[in-house]
Amino acid sequence: MNIKELLTKHLGKSISQASDGETYRALLIVVKELSAQKEQQGGKKKLYYISAEFLIGKLLSDNLINLGIYEETKKVLAQEGKSLSKIEEMEPEPSLGNGGLGRLAACFLDSIATLGLNGDGIGLNYHLGLFRQTFENTLQKELPNPWIEKESWLHKTAVSYPVEFGNFTLHSRMYDIAVTGYENRTNKLHLFDADTVDETIVKDGIDFDKEDVERNLTLFLYPDDSDEKGRLLRIYQQYFMVSCAAQFILDECISKGCTLYDLADYAVIQINDTHPTMIIPELIRLLTKRGLDMDTAISVVTHTCAYTNHTILAEALEKWPLSYLKKVVPQLVPIIEILDDKVRRKFSDESVVIIDQNDIVHMAHIDIHYGFSVNGVAALHTEILKKNELHSFYQIYPEKFNNKTNGITFRRWLIHSNPLLTQILDRTIGQGYRQDADRLESLLHFRTDKSVLHSLLEMKQENKRALCNYLERTQSVTLNPDSIFDMQIKRLHEYKRQQMHALYIIDTYLQIKSGKKPSTPITAIFGAKAAPAYVIAKDIIHLILCLQELINHDPEVSPYLKVVMVENYNVTNAEKLIPACDISEQISLASKEASGTGNMKFMLNGAVTLGTEDGANVEIHERVGDDNIFIFGASSDAVIRHYAKADYVSKDYYENDKEIKAAVDFITSKELLSIGKEENLARLKKELIGKDWFMTLLDFQAYKAKKEEAFKAYENRLAWAEKMLVNIASAGFFSSDRTIKEYNRDIWKL
Repeated sequence: MNIKELLTKHLGKSISQASDGETYRALLIVVKELSAQKEQQGGKKKLYYISAEFLIGKLLSDNLINLGIYEETKKVLAQEGKSLSKIEEMEPEPSLGNGGLGRLAACFLDSIATLGLNGDGIGLNYHLGLFRQTFENTLQKELPNPWIEKESWLHKTAVSYPVEFGNFTLHSRMYDIAVTGYENRTNKLHLFDADTVDETIVKDGIDFDKEDVERNLTLFLYPDDSDEKGRLLRIYQQYFMVSCAAQFILDECISKGCTLYDLADYAVIQINDTHPTMIIPELIRLLTKRGLDMDTAISVVTHTCAYTNHTILAEALEKWPLSYLKKVVPQLVPIIEILDDKVRRKFSDESVVIIDQNDIVHMAHIDIHYGFSVNGVAALHTEILKKNELHSFYQIYPEKFNNKTNGITFRRWLIHSNPLLTQILDRTIGQGYRQDADRLESLLHFRTDKSVLHSLLEMKQENKRALCNYLERTQSVTLNPDSIFDMQIKRLHEYKRQQMHALYIIDTYLQIKSGKKPSTPITAIFGAKAAPAYVIAKDIIHLILCLQELINHDPEVSPYLKVVMVENYNVTNAEKLIPACDISEQISLASKEASGTGNMKFMLNGAVTLGTEDGANVEIHERVGDDNIFIFGASSDAVIRHYAKADYVSKDYYENDKEIKAAVDFITSKELLSIGKEENLARLKKELIGKDWFMTLLDFQAYKAKKEEAFKAYENRLAWAEKMLVNIASAGFFSSDRTIKEYNRDIWKL
């Protein structure tokens, strides 16, 4: 049956007579049925990719593309008077992730299926996500973000496991979401939940009783951990996830003939960041319960588990008080103590122990000692881990360390998000790049072809107009599509330095006020959520929203400079924003961003990077060359030296640079105080002058100079189009298909 017949069958009437909602639900059923036909059993060894987040985005169009029926569906719907893009809007975005970690996990699942590998994801079925962000009185407000509907991508299974906590047992329920590969097999994302979870206990924003674990366990991703109850809840969540995962993995392996002694021949478990670390002691516990002695169980698990490190920030490597674990998972404590004892017997270095002198358990240390692989996610990141952050471990286990530079799935971030660019690529280089991203390189043959360069400029302009219409419709913001679209969209964190971008906006505002106007208007576009308890991050959002209010309503300034912070930044918004971007802001303090993947999506869509030599920016720079990227700022080595010597004093920059002082002082100017809250603005200003842990002021002048160089370069439109083309053509390396091939070659060996 063709797509029209399948839809008509499920609708029970013609497509033209159905509402958009009915058509969406029929498409949901059709896609699920077609996906199920591509499921494959078999393959002795299987990957289990365990992650606290899977930021999968809306799935309808992505699945239609991967099943090879996107264009046909679009055409059939159009013939019946229906718009696929309008029907897509009916779909809620799954609230299962937050930032790059979760988006990466989603891209990886896509590539694992696309490459025909036997591998599933395992996580939790969050009902209300991180939160839905709204802006009220120039402040971030957090609301629940429900997404689960009666008809959704979730398939409720009969699989259930008992999970024992310190003083009660909870029974899980497994839900599956099909993961379709591009013209290949269908794998699964297994999400564990509890039938006792109750959304009605959430009151007043995102507040709820954190101690009522049976009813709150899978309500929110990363519940507020600013108090002990919140920290305990995170441990409850993490153990629930890994206990279900461990029982499920052992069941699957045993059903295929595994004796448990040979578990590593049947399973490889990729631990995505430290959140799933407890799967190591949990598997050891379950194996000893099933008859293996302790040493054998430890050896089996060590040969089965691999760890991906996603951070250089020491505070992001999870550490839990032993007392917390005794309360939540007392059955794991003796095993963790044995693991620590084995380490202490072998090594005298206190920095590599699992339980330190303060009875704090270091989760990453468990992963490194009792896994067979440790990988970073960009070349620079892995080198910093080896030389600095994890140097003691690298000396012990040099053979475990390896790099796997992150990647993105081209199908979503090109074919779905940017059909205009997809058409240009299909026309110039054919469609082979959809499965082999390295073929994008052949676009370089057209770098002097004026007709191709003009078509790239027209594509970008059309995408900018579409974004203007979208933001006018959804946020009542009017933007100028002929301005430079300068974007910084990513999680709000001081190390990513949205505050430096905001200071540049203030500096530009002051210059316009003094009569110096930019030759091309600039639109600064932000998108970011700040963790509910991260006070300074929320203050930075407050500053940006105050600047938006001030500048956009100033008739003297707004023709030359506009600011917009997109509300509730998520995958759906990113798909609109990224194809419209001219300049991609990747301005983290060098040595602090592990990789970044937004930088890859932007370059693929023809934006030019303005950034520090940090994370994957280093590898982007290597591929596009000096002329097609704008790099500034202190090097990672210089930054690491500043931290080692503790010789960076932000107050010196503030007092000795008139422009910096004027920009920082403006944070508490009468203009901004008339809009914003003095408490928030004064606190942020004090932080920048007195602490500035991520060295905003150190790089400010270099940032300003390089940014103005980029704006000047933008004015030569054909030369800029060539920069766009080189970025697109050089993006092939950053395909998650390449990343997954490397994981499989070096780690998983499926």
